[in-house]
Amino acid sequence: MKHKVAIIGCGGIANQKHLPALANASDRVEIVGFCDLIEERAIKAAEQYGVPGAIVCTDYRELLKREEIEIIYVLTPNVSHCELSVAALQAGKHVMCEKPMAATTEDARKMLDAYHASGKLLTIGYQNRFRPDSMALKKLCEGGELGDIYYANAHALRRRGVPTWGVFTDKEKQGGGPLIDIATHSLDLTLWFMDNYKPATVTGSAFYKLGRTLRPDEQGNGMGPWNPETYEVEDAAFGFVTMQDGSLITIDSSWILNSTEERCASAYLCGTKAGAELTGVGGSNNEKLYLNAVMANKQVKIDVNTAAGGVDFFPGKKMDAKDVECAVWLDAIEGKRELVVKPEQAFVVTKILDAIYQSARTGRQVVFD
Repeated sequence: MKHKVAIIGCGGIANQKHLPALANASDRVEIVGFCDLIEERAIKAAEQYGVPGAIVCTDYRELLKREEIEIIYVLTPNVSHCELSVAALQAGKHVMCEKPMAATTEDARKMLDAYHASGKLLTIGYQNRFRPDSMALKKLCEGGELGDIYYANAHALRRRGVPTWGVFTDKEKQGGGPLIDIATHSLDLTLWFMDNYKPATVTGSAFYKLGRTLRPDEQGNGMGPWNPETYEVEDAAFGFVTMQDGSLITIDSSWILNSTEERCASAYLCGTKAGAELTGVGGSNNEKLYLNAVMANKQVKIDVNTAAGGVDFFPGKKMDAKDVECAVWLDAIEGKRELVVKPEQAFVVTKILDAIYQSARTGRQVVFD
C-alpha cells in the first residue's frame, strides 16, 4: 500500500525539491492532493505529479478532512508554517515542514507541543544533512575524531544572491531575510555536528545597507534585479552564540555583501584533536570536506573524498540529498528508523535565529533561562 501524500504550497521549493523527490519515490507514495492560494499553481503541479483525480484546492482544510491522506507537506512562506503544521498534526497527519521550523520561537513551540500531543511524526526540511560530505563529517564527529568541539562558524554567505521570486523580500510573510532563509541550514548543520542544543546567550547584528539603496543597474544580482522599494529584510546578519558548556558558535549570513567569499550550508569546526571545514554549496569549492590536524609534528590538511560510493542509509547507491531526505522520512513513518531531523533540534535553530533578530533590534544580548 502506497502512502498518500498531499502538498500545501505548490511554489518554488515544492517544484525544485519535494515534488521531484516524491516522484522518484513513486514506488512508495502517491500524491493525491495539491493546495495553493494561486489555484493555477496547484492545477499545474497536480497535472505533472498527481494521481488521476487528485484533489486541487485553495483551502488547506479540504485536504485535512480527507482521512485517506496520511502525510502533509507544508511548503509555504515561513510565517504560515505554524498554523498549517499544527492543524495537520491535530488532524492526525504526519508533517514534513520546509525549513525553517517557524518564524518565531513562540510559533515553533506551538508546533512542538502539537507534535508531542499528536502521536504523529513532524520533521523539518534540512536536506543538507543528507549530503555525502555532511554525513561523512557527522560520522567523524560521532567517532571523536575532532575531540571536544569548542568553536564553530556557521557560514551562509552570498555576495549577490537575493531570491527575486515569491515573497522572499517580504518581511511580514518570511519573518526575515538571509538569516532565516539560508543561515538556518548552516546553523542546523553546525548544531548537529556538535550534538549541542543548549544555547546560553545570543548577541546579533543585522544590516540594512544595500537592499534598499542599490538601483537595478548597480546590483549585479545573479537571480535578476530586485526592487529596492519593496526590499524589507536584512542584507546580512551575524550572530555570536555561547553554549551552556562554554563552547562558541558564530553565524555569518548574507544575500548582499561586498565579500570575496560565497558559500552556503557551510561550517568550520574546531576541536581539541582536529578541525574540519565543510565548504558547503556554491562557489568553486562545492561540497568539499577538509580536515586539519598535526601528524608527525607537521600541520596537515586532508581532503576527505566523499564523492565515491553510495550514501549512508543506502549503501551502494548514489542519491541526491533531496532523495535521501525523502527516503529516510518515509522509512521513519514506516518505523524502519528514527527521524534524522528531529523537531526538538529544529526548535533550537529557530530559537537562536529569533534571538539574533531580537538582539539586533534591541542592541542587547539575549540570555536564555
